[in-house]
Amino acid sequence: MNINTITAVYFVGAGGIGMSALIRYFLSRGKQVAGYDKTPSDLTAQLNREGAVIHYEDNTSLIPDAFKDPAQTLVVYTPAVPESHTELTYFRQNGFEVMKRARVLGEITNCSRGLCIAGTHGKTTTSSMLAHLLKQSHVDCNAFLGGILKNYGSNLMLSDKSDLTVIEADEFDRSFHWLTPYMAVITAADPDHLDIYGTAEAYRESFEYFTSLIRSDGCLVMKKGIDVAPRLKEGVKLYTYTGAEDLSTVNCQLSTDKPDFYAENVRIGNGEIWFDFVGPDIRIADIQLGVPVKVNIENGVAAIALAWMNGATPEEIKKGMASFGGPKRRFDFHLKKDNIVLIDDYAHHPAELAASIQSVKELYAGRKVTGIFQPHLYTRTRDFAPDFAASLSLLDELILLDIYPAREEPIPGVTSEIIFDAVTIPAKKLIRKSELLDLVEKEADTFEVVLMVGAGDIDRLIEPVKQILDKKL
Repeated sequence: MNINTITAVYFVGAGGIGMSALIRYFLSRGKQVAGYDKTPSDLTAQLNREGAVIHYEDNTSLIPDAFKDPAQTLVVYTPAVPESHTELTYFRQNGFEVMKRARVLGEITNCSRGLCIAGTHGKTTTSSMLAHLLKQSHVDCNAFLGGILKNYGSNLMLSDKSDLTVIEADEFDRSFHWLTPYMAVITAADPDHLDIYGTAEAYRESFEYFTSLIRSDGCLVMKKGIDVAPRLKEGVKLYTYTGAEDLSTVNCQLSTDKPDFYAENVRIGNGEIWFDFVGPDIRIADIQLGVPVKVNIENGVAAIALAWMNGATPEEIKKGMASFGGPKRRFDFHLKKDNIVLIDDYAHHPAELAASIQSVKELYAGRKVTGIFQPHLYTRTRDFAPDFAASLSLLDELILLDIYPAREEPIPGVTSEIIFDAVTIPAKKLIRKSELLDLVEKEADTFEVVLMVGAGDIDRLIEPVKQILDKKL
């Protein structure tokens, strides 16, 4: 099937962040777009306003007639949808072309120069930074992102003059193996998605295979110290990077051990972060981070490296980094007052949870940091419970919610309690999600910096929590 000549595209799982970028792409190409999602959300409501027709009941009678011609309709689905899904089964049994989201993204982008950002964590922020740096420069770009970038109110960017496409390369279900990168970044390879991969070794191997897909005229930019052995084609250049100010922390005491790209002269204070970017034959001094959390220094170094290698000037890079608003749900500040701060973050892996907490504690040194965490998936909770507990023990105070199951059925014996019992700080509470607002109302005056974290539906509680805390004198 030629995705350029079809007239209709139907999405099963239309409300996913990656799916929504494809919906917007096909709408921009004049295609009819419809689909199903499990629950309505702000994102699906926005997609409906943009022209998609989305319903919320798994019922073949709700599929519009315009999407019932197999010769003219492409069906796109996400692996998060169960194989038993009625509508998905209907399409498969009636001769429709049915593709995973990742394959469609690969088909759309394989004729462009793909700048593909992969990693267990950091990929949404890094790809969003890179897209913003290029978009506001003379270079320009297209982009398919895994978060809604606040500068643009969208996760899709299109250009009529650039053949560069920034792509968030998702490792879930080996999705990134459909891509053909021109340049790639690997931000981290800490084991995750063990329900898919089975072992940490298989997870890391998937990243190694991803590196073999890079075009022979391209390059790989990999964070120094990652446990991945690249399998690069002949001609592919390899660079390393780090965001560490103290370069000895990444085993580069000797000049020959230094990464190719790194940050120096990092200054943190008064809610701001500044640093100097250093690369081969380039130094850009006094870069201000638009989203001032420490973990974004290394994300920024990777994004700047690719922007610079693709022609953005030092002046454009400085302007772009300072004006970067960040993607929603990645260190998203909802309140920033003298007496109360409220931050929302998507962190759902122990390593990124630790980085998130440490960044906030450094930014607000001396103030009490309260974390409200919703674990995501029974399998991830089971596989990493001790690591989650260690990360959450970095907080001053913890409010732990019940597990968000997403696509999974409960696993006997796996609850938030197995994390809670191992958390070492004394100030900790285990409650149901339905009890959170009452607790916040009751203890509002005790909070100073509140960090709400998780990849489930905790974000739907941000606004009511904000309204409670905003009344704090």
